[in-house]
Amino acid sequence: MPVDLAALMGKVEAHHVLASAPTDRNLCHFQALGCQTTHSNQEVLQSCSLVFFATKPHILPAVLAEVAHAVTCEHIVVSVAAGVSLSTLEELLPPATRVLRLSPNLPCVVQEGAMVLARGRHARNSEVELVQTLLEACGRCEEVPEAQVDIHTGLSGSGVAFVCLFSEALAEGAVKMGMPSGLAHRIAAQTLLGTAKMLLQQGRHPAQLRTDVCTPGGTTAYGLHALERGGLRAATMSAVEAATCRAKELSKK
Repeated sequence: MPVDLAALMGKVEAHHVLASAPTDRNLCHFQALGCQTTHSNQEVLQSCSLVFFATKPHILPAVLAEVAHAVTCEHIVVSVAAGVSLSTLEELLPPATRVLRLSPNLPCVVQEGAMVLARGRHARNSEVELVQTLLEACGRCEEVPEAQVDIHTGLSGSGVAFVCLFSEALAEGAVKMGMPSGLAHRIAAQTLLGTAKMLLQQGRHPAQLRTDVCTPGGTTAYGLHALERGGLRAATMSAVEAATCRAKELSKK
């Protein structure tokens, strides 16, 4: 999804976005929003300064080879392809190309994503700040060293599924105790949402908030004991570790 730099100083209007894909099937969502569309990747490079490459990892090298001759020092190239390193991107593009690597997660679709961004050797602070400003519309975007991108995949990319599993378990516990299923799932999801907002808005460590909720001899203390006995903390840490290791394995292929 390429975007005209001039539009980024304020709100990005749909007509400033030019999307390219091989078939109309992949472009219908952009067309419905009023974006410009094309089947020519060359046209994108000729029309836009900021270009997002959002392809499958195995397809990206061929796409970059197709457009490399059209990439100039005026372009900012952002790759969303999982597992494709900055060094690979820079090898496939002309020397001194300003390259950024972006790792989003699924909640971007509801403007609450958790994204990380790593810069290539030639990207400057201004390019990083520009892309971060644009992506604020999709959630939170932090700059990290590239070595932490795979960790982000394990924490936040896969973490969406981990949180969903926990939300499901919370609700099922309430159902077991007699609450209707629909209500239990809504309350569980809202509990996760409210807790996340408190952590982010107050800037507190989770242990501090947990302590505030936990009164001596109370319901929460008994519940936390059951979670610790079941190994929730260790299992969650192991899940992030396993997902991160798998992300690193896939990056090497």
